[in-house]
Amino acid sequence: MFTGIVEELGEVVAVEDRGESARLRLRGPLVTGDVKHGDSIAVNGVCLTVVDVADGEFTADVIAETLSRSSLGALAPGSRVNLERAMALGARLDGHLVQGHVDGTGTISARTDSDSGTDITVELPPGLGKYLVEKGSITVDGISLTVVEATDGHFTVSLIPTTLALTTLGHKQPGEPVNLEVDVLAKYVERLLGDRTTGTGANR
Repeated sequence: MFTGIVEELGEVVAVEDRGESARLRLRGPLVTGDVKHGDSIAVNGVCLTVVDVADGEFTADVIAETLSRSSLGALAPGSRVNLERAMALGARLDGHLVQGHVDGTGTISARTDSDSGTDITVELPPGLGKYLVEKGSITVDGISLTVVEATDGHFTVSLIPTTLALTTLGHKQPGEPVNLEVDVLAKYVERLLGDRTTGTGANR
């Protein structure tokens, strides 16, 4: 489990194509400071398991399902990535509950920069719009953000200068993909209401 508060802007060192899967080697001196084999690190919002760690770098395997649901397949050496270690039990929850299970990829369709920050509009893949509400939470490339405006087809978020400076969204432009994870609480509410309405589900 994560919070969506990016700890470090890391970098892809190498990508090894393994057919239907891939192995990534990433540099992140901060997040590798206390991790070991088997620990979890979110990479652009995707929960990955650390395989090896040494000299400020770590490797992680990405399976076919993850490659198909996220933008990790487009990473190349030199790509910047948002990194966050799994949250510690009892730590402050500064963002919101993030699983690191990407629901799909969206596409940035508009970006408006100003002195006070930046507004970004993201086009949604089919089926995700119903989980978003104004002032609710959304995870974009692993960043916990508040929804400013939401429709079935797109949503808008506002980014403060600190977020722009410390994450990949400071550089992303219209046309680029982003990983999206909706608030898991919305999914549970949907399931519970569906069970009450239709009488389906394991606890009927």
